[in-house]
Amino acid sequence: MERETNPRVITGKVISRSGNKSVVLRVDRSLRHPLYGKIIRKFSKIHVHDENNECNLGDTVSAIECRPISKMKSFKLKSIDDKAREV
Repeated sequence: MERETNPRVITGKVISRSGNKSVVLRVDRSLRHPLYGKIIRKFSKIHVHDENNECNLGDTVSAIECRPISKMKSFKLKSIDDKAREV
């Protein structure tokens, strides 16, 4: 009997265009220190598959979990939520 799981959806900012059809997202999260109560900001870098090379640096995008595409990539680009302003 197979168990159905919903794929994770993450939102982050594009910090690198690491080669063809790949981008790196920075996913931020805040947590409270267990003893001192101070808010601590932590982040993760997630490699995302961008099939059409649509993303640019600074874009805010959503990615959805999928089967492993390569050693580092287990997420596909879902949508571009906010385009970065051109300089």
